Amino acid sequence: MSILIPIYEFTFVPFAHEITHHPSGITQLQRIGVGLILSSVSMAIAALVEVMRRNQSIKNPLHPISLFWLSFQYGIFGIADMFTLVELLEFFYKEAPACMRSPSTSFTYISLALGYFLSSVLFDIVKSMTRKIDPSRKAWLFGQDLDQSKLDLFYWFLAILSCLNFVNYLCWTSWYKYSRDEPKIEPVRKSSIRKEESPAATGVHKEDGKEEEK
Repeated sequence: MSILIPIYEFTFVPFAHEITHHPSGITQLQRIGVGLILSSVSMAIAALVEVMRRNQSIKNPLHPISLFWLSFQYGIFGIADMFTLVELLEFFYKEAPACMRSPSTSFTYISLALGYFLSSVLFDIVKSMTRKIDPSRKAWLFGQDLDQSKLDLFYWFLAILSCLNFVNYLCWTSWYKYSRDEPKIEPVRKSSIRKEESPAATGVHKEDGKEEEK
C-alpha cells in the first residue's frame, strides 16, 4: 500500500485529470467503484490460478507451480484496497458535516469489521450448502487437502458476488449528490481596514487635527 499510493498520486491522478479535468482525476465514488471491480477481477484470477495449481499438483506432486503465481491476485487485490479503503476514509470525512467528520471516519472500520464477520458466516453457509448439493457429499471446502476440495468454485462464487455487489453499489450511488463546498473566506483588503477604523483611533486623529489647527 505504501508503494501503490505514491504511484497512484503521481501517475494515475495526472493522467485522469487530463481526460476528466477533475482535480482528483475521478470522483470519490468512481474510485470506490474501480476498487470493487478490481476485487472481483482478483477473485477470478484466484480461481484460474487455483485450477492450474490443482492440475499440476495431481499431475506431478513433486513439482508444484511457483509461489509467485499468487502475486497476481494479491497485487490486484492490494490495488483494489487502495481505491476502496483510502477513498472511503476521504469520502466519509469530506461529505460529513464539520462537527461529525472525526466520528464519521470510523464508519470505514465498522464496515470492515462487519465484512470480516459476514465472511466467516458466508464460509460456513457455503460449506454446509455445498455438502448437501454435491452428490459425493463433499463440500467445496473439504478437509485440509486442497486437491480434494473445490476451492476454485468458491473463488468463482466470490467473483460473482462481488459483481452483484458492484451492481448494487451503482444503484445506490446513481442518485447521490455531493455536498457543496464550504464557502471560502476571502482575505481582508487594506481598504476595508481603513474604512473600519476604531473610534479610539479616529478620536486621536481628530485631536491631532485640532492641535495642528492651533
